[in-house]
Amino acid sequence: MQTRDEVLDAALRCLIADPTASLGEVAGAIGIGRATLHRHFASREALLHEIGQRALDRWERGQAEADMAGATHSGDAAVIEACLRRMLATFVRDAEDFSYALTDPCMVVMPDLLARMSALQELEVAFFAAAQEAGVLRRDVPAAWLSHTTYGLLIASRDALQAGDVARRGLADLVVSTFLQGVAGR
Repeated sequence: MQTRDEVLDAALRCLIADPTASLGEVAGAIGIGRATLHRHFASREALLHEIGQRALDRWERGQAEADMAGATHSGDAAVIEACLRRMLATFVRDAEDFSYALTDPCMVVMPDLLARMSALQELEVAFFAAAQEAGVLRRDVPAAWLSHTTYGLLIASRDALQAGDVARRGLADLVVSTFLQGVAGR
């Protein structure tokens, strides 16, 4: 018997491969019966809600592991940059889980997920504003844009991993350098 977490992990892998998969297709891909899947999740919406909650848990945990709040309040450029590097590396580690949930429409149509996502993004935007103030990040773009850019890189990470275009091992460094130095020729 698979645990709820194992079912969620397998369902997520299935939905990453085919975001339109029905519950029957998800159950088949997991290797369980549809009735077993329904014992865990009453509907596809309930499954997507749980996947969204887990992604938001990971986002919140990534912010905490990097001590984003402490770095924001420190105002210290070195502390902020170190936090930014840790945070991006943590987010890349969870990119596949993160980016699926953050690109799925359920995140914006389920009010509790949207509210929680907005609150986490607000904290992140405050961090990026502190990084701008400390001179770690450029000041000529809105701090909210930096948050959107982060998630764009995470989606690109997920897609590049799936396509086999990048190795998982060096991906965090690639994302950090792309975020901090861009892609312009030097």
